[in-house]
Amino acid sequence: MAAAVFFLLAALICEIMGTIGGFGSSVFFVPVAQFFYPFQVVLGLTGLLHVFSNISKLYLFRQHVNYKLLFYYGIPSVGFVVLGAYLNTFVELKWAQLTLGIFLVCFSLFMLWFPSFVLPASKTNAVVSGASAGFIAGFNGTGGAIRGMSMAAFGLSKNVFVATSAAIDFGVDLSRSAIYLDHGYLKKEHLYLIPGLIIISFVGSWMGKRMLNKIDEVWFKKIVLTLILVIGVLIIYKETLSFYS
Repeated sequence: MAAAVFFLLAALICEIMGTIGGFGSSVFFVPVAQFFYPFQVVLGLTGLLHVFSNISKLYLFRQHVNYKLLFYYGIPSVGFVVLGAYLNTFVELKWAQLTLGIFLVCFSLFMLWFPSFVLPASKTNAVVSGASAGFIAGFNGTGGAIRGMSMAAFGLSKNVFVATSAAIDFGVDLSRSAIYLDHGYLKKEHLYLIPGLIIISFVGSWMGKRMLNKIDEVWFKKIVLTLILVIGVLIIYKETLSFYS
């Protein structure tokens, strides 16, 4: 029971940080949740948390969805998340975890070095980054950060960015959750966590929304990116050791 309480508390913190930082909670939740549960279980829980979280964000930010960007990003994201999720069911798990660590390290270092970098605002970049983000989300659990770098170029307000990203993620997470559940990533003994995740998804999104306009985003993102870097290094170290054990 104590482990479940700490897990849900960690999920709440990840949800708040993901809403404020604009990277999505999975970039924090997937590596942190592995301290509590096996990787496949984490993927299943992440997919469900995000489904509930996106519903919450769509309710809170429902007037701000950019439907044009939803079309360009959403369709390729949903298509490729299915491919990534199916690939995950065939690939040895330590490879998926290692790619997660490498992705987190590369992403955090790049954004710390080039904090203002964004991909040019174009339909091609929207489709390509949407497809890439979807595939990575399906394969190792987190990919919204890639899409975020592309969407930032469109000069969206904070509210429009969060709302549109949540609308895209809803289709992505619903699709991959169906695949994870169909392949038994969640067992009956984990189902008691779902009510807590539903509550956390709404409370975390609400708290993140309240804090969004009251915090220095530049300062916050530097701290967040440093944490992502440390987590990525730890995952790579752990998975590298497993290859020799």
